Amino acid sequence: MKTLRSTLFIGLLIGNTTGLISQINDVNTPLHLMQPDYPIPYGAPQIDDVTAVLDRVYNFLDSETASKIIDSKTQKEVMDYSKLDRNSILEPGLFRLTSYEWGVTYAAMLLASEATGDAKYASYTNERLKLIADIAPFYKDKLKTDRDYPSPILSTLQPHALDDAGAICAAMIKAQQAGLQADLRPLIDHLIDYISNKEYRFADGTLARNRPKPNTLWLDDLFMSVPALAQMGSLTGEKKYFDDAVKQVKLFSERMFRKENNLYIHGWVQSMESHPEFHWARANGWAVMTLVELLEVLPKEHEGYEMVLNQLKSHIKGLVRFQDGTGFWHQLIDRSDTYLETSATAIYTYAITRAINRGYIDKEAYSPAAILAWNAISTKVNEKGQVEGTCVGTGMGFDPAFYYHRPIHVFAAHGYGPVMLAGSEIILLLKNNEFEINDSSLQLKAKK
Repeated sequence: MKTLRSTLFIGLLIGNTTGLISQINDVNTPLHLMQPDYPIPYGAPQIDDVTAVLDRVYNFLDSETASKIIDSKTQKEVMDYSKLDRNSILEPGLFRLTSYEWGVTYAAMLLASEATGDAKYASYTNERLKLIADIAPFYKDKLKTDRDYPSPILSTLQPHALDDAGAICAAMIKAQQAGLQADLRPLIDHLIDYISNKEYRFADGTLARNRPKPNTLWLDDLFMSVPALAQMGSLTGEKKYFDDAVKQVKLFSERMFRKENNLYIHGWVQSMESHPEFHWARANGWAVMTLVELLEVLPKEHEGYEMVLNQLKSHIKGLVRFQDGTGFWHQLIDRSDTYLETSATAIYTYAITRAINRGYIDKEAYSPAAILAWNAISTKVNEKGQVEGTCVGTGMGFDPAFYYHRPIHVFAAHGYGPVMLAGSEIILLLKNNEFEINDSSLQLKAKK
């Protein structure tokens, strides 16, 4: 009988259903070995496959973002920056070189070179940051006497919000620390001065805004300030920058982190008795990325180190709890009827994987979730290298419809840097660990 069952099962596996048994059932088939119908690829990817995704994004961005100054009338490149004038513009491109999204992208390209060993990614960043540094003195001088003088890097020279300062400043410091030979320090000092001394704050020092309501906290502003402060602490060795960075994490978290689900709310308005509980995905992404970026350079002996580390662990625990079965996260994390969003998923993948790679969290517990997320992200990078499924820029809302129906677009700049960051960290994870399918489940391979 045992032999007959085995023979019949083998027949079923090769498609022979004309014998005594015509359907798979619990008696004749080990059902637990049936292949699941996953909506995305399952299992650990090959490093070459991850690199291929990064290359598609790189090729798209390298061809579609400016790398030189041209004359708007003649369309010729301006080689001599002493001859810049009102007609000098960045060559046409699809993305702004001085936006906070591109600060993320510059840092991501540096990490991609570190992960892959391919210098082209870092060259993307270095070429463009050097261009900004080289033309800055001319425009800074002109703006002293003519506040309306046209400048392609105006937001960097005259920041009006943390969005203009933090991410680009952090990327500049990283590039300088990595060896970029460009006069970035005047810009770095200028942007840090804005964050430290010019941006509006509450009386207790919390970085705040007066929009859309007076005395409002935006969770996004953790990332728009803290990584730059932390990098400045690393660059200068001055403890005051680390102190301010840690203080922001503490003060934001006290007001905006919800321990019942280990997620942050998007906005906090001082005048409100009750604060709307919208756990917007990308804002939570900025927060968790802030924590890993801060821990990267915060001295372990700093009195705030354990607080930041514990905050990271709690936040990641909350995020992973709400990961969708596809690997993505939802636009509103805890509302599964909102759409699956790419940029937040990429940011979480980067932050979780970096936390694994740095030993902050348990790699056995979290690596499969990170790989699942990367596999999902890889399906959103099309053949052109465009990142699909990214929510466009988003302000603060106080009703669910606002978040549910935010548009998505391939030219939403927020998706590109995070995808590069995520893939780079996944490559580092794959280089240093082995994975296996154990009883159909992706798991970290145990060391013998």
